[in-house]
Amino acid sequence: MSTVNDLIQQYIDVWNERDPAARDALLKAALTEDSVYSDPDYAGLRGHGELSAAITKAQEKFGDLVFTLGTVIDVHHDTALFTWKLGAPGGEKPVATGYDFVELAGDRIRRVVGFFE
Repeated sequence: MSTVNDLIQQYIDVWNERDPAARDALLKAALTEDSVYSDPDYAGLRGHGELSAAITKAQEKFGDLVFTLGTVIDVHHDTALFTWKLGAPGGEKPVATGYDFVELAGDRIRRVVGFFE
């Protein structure tokens, strides 16, 4: 089983993967089949397919920008809180930042609640 930090990085990698087949493999490894995703733009996306479609739309909107993991703030029981950044690859100043709260189910993520700064 990977560490929670590794799992969170896998989740960030899902958002950066542009190949749909490769993204599907990452989704299966990082999130449960019945996962739920919510942020200010989406309420209750269910499963890998709905999240993957939202990621495709985000990538079209953001162009070459990529997500990077900021800080894993805390992990306890079956939950974790971390920050992320969106910016140019290798860029110093992000164009967006936020927080994600995740609920874990074993070695995968069951629920993501995202917040934008």
